[in-house]
Amino acid sequence: MQTWSGLDEGQQQALLSRPAMADNKTLSNAVAEIIQQVADDGDSALRELTARFDGVELGELSLPTTELANAQHDISEHVKAAIDTAYGNIHAFHSAQKPVDVKVETAPGVVCELKHAALDSVGLYIPGGSAPLISTVLMLGATAQVAGCPRKVLCTPPNKQGQVPAEIRYAASLCDINEVYLVGGAQAIAALALGTESIAKVDKIFGPGNSFVTEAKQQVSRIPAGPAIDMPAGPSEVLVIADSKANPVFVASDLLSQAEHGADSQAILVSDSQTLIQATEQEVERQLATLSRQDTARKAMAHSRYILTDSIDSAIEVSNQYAPEHLIVQVDNARACLPKLKNAGSIFVGQWSPESAGDYASGTNHVLPTYGYARNYSSLGLADFIRRYTVQELSASGLQNIGSAIMDLAQAEGLDAHKQAVALRLETLDSQQEQNNG
Repeated sequence: MQTWSGLDEGQQQALLSRPAMADNKTLSNAVAEIIQQVADDGDSALRELTARFDGVELGELSLPTTELANAQHDISEHVKAAIDTAYGNIHAFHSAQKPVDVKVETAPGVVCELKHAALDSVGLYIPGGSAPLISTVLMLGATAQVAGCPRKVLCTPPNKQGQVPAEIRYAASLCDINEVYLVGGAQAIAALALGTESIAKVDKIFGPGNSFVTEAKQQVSRIPAGPAIDMPAGPSEVLVIADSKANPVFVASDLLSQAEHGADSQAILVSDSQTLIQATEQEVERQLATLSRQDTARKAMAHSRYILTDSIDSAIEVSNQYAPEHLIVQVDNARACLPKLKNAGSIFVGQWSPESAGDYASGTNHVLPTYGYARNYSSLGLADFIRRYTVQELSASGLQNIGSAIMDLAQAEGLDAHKQAVALRLETLDSQQEQNNG
């Protein structure tokens, strides 16, 4: 436990530092080689890399659509019901985010519009691993569906049997995803970005992944005319603000639910109560022993932070400085803290709002900015699947109304052709007016 007020500014910054993301030249070079291999050899590269990294020999890269349609028969009814519940809530929350077009007459005869259109094609990456990430399929797929993206492409590594888990297939079918490819890792990101014989390239890539996937997303986003990506990614994290009335059992469970994601996850408790901190530390040890992923969680908790502040207002300042991915507020009258909380990916208010709710089924999106990016990036939402564009239409009188301002500004910038494009039109209008008067 560290007492915040007893630290100088440098010590405070050090206390809130993230686990270092190594600038790994070896990783960067390895990913660059994979991307180049996919660029050169297309589908054959995807098959070779899948055999090398996943131990699976693939024939067709695409999943037959019949496997999507039949997925509901391959899962239990209670899991199907849980997926349906989560899907309904996510769909409802993101449907409420639909933007409204704007039309304004900024000056007489000058009409400006802001319009919105769904991205034509999006790539949704779902990591493999020990458990199927059903929730990520829903977070990405349902949002793309609500946005109206015509083409939704899902890439996920096959399991050892060369298959995609039924739960992922069912979630994909709910989201109207009919392109699923059994490809993972940096090679999947390369395929989505560059295109191969089987996989046509996409406009934007979404989804989490390991260090190879993260590096690949960064690299392909720098390709001229290449795809956009959702956001920078780092290890996952949670910060809990708790007062003396908080339940240490709940606080500990929230810290551990983040810690079990990975050994590089970070969990921080900030409180004005030393008693609460000590009770939480004890409860963390007790709950750790009950977890199936306790080895992973224990490694993550090794770089956890327990910070004692003079007040809850001071705890809020610590949180704003850290800018956590997940922020849990377990204090008396927690909602009253919201106006003061500026930097967080997603906020969980009160003792009955565990992070798990947002991860799975409350309806908010669990794709969030990490590593301090909550200061300048937003949580994933409908707007990320939609592009904005503007329209302007000037009548003859409208051009006459603002023409002199345009020409004066163009001249001030030394851009003669800009000025001339207006002057020629105004001269034509003047000539027409003279003829009409004559």
